[in-house]
Amino acid sequence: MTLALALLAGGLFSAGTWLLLQRRLTQIIIGLGLLGHGANLVLLLAGGSPGAPPLVGEATPDPAVTADPLPQALALTAIVITFGITAFLLSLAYRSWVLTRDDEVEDDLEDRYIARRGYRDDELSDEQAAQLEREREEAGQ
Repeated sequence: MTLALALLAGGLFSAGTWLLLQRRLTQIIIGLGLLGHGANLVLLLAGGSPGAPPLVGEATPDPAVTADPLPQALALTAIVITFGITAFLLSLAYRSWVLTRDDEVEDDLEDRYIARRGYRDDELSDEQAAQLEREREEAGQ
């Protein structure tokens, strides 16, 4: 059963990653949800086999048979964070839909400019970046 759940978590991670690399906002949001579910599954698998509740009191069970509460707490935290990020991305997607009537993510204008010039960001020296900035200022005036 653990192997099947580990394979399922791997499938969720791979499908979520593939969807995150797409250009449509709806696919990106679904991919983020799949990544969140995969992370929750991995956290719950890390908790090991179920055990006695980790409650402290008069009848405290043996620590060897109690469940580890940390993976459960981390999974709940991951659920809350995923919910917040998903709500934020849904609001951004709605705003993009209202403005453009399309949910495709467009290229950044600076990325197009750099691609047209044949440069990559990490290949520019300080002098080349200053020269490009001067050329851009001259072209804008």
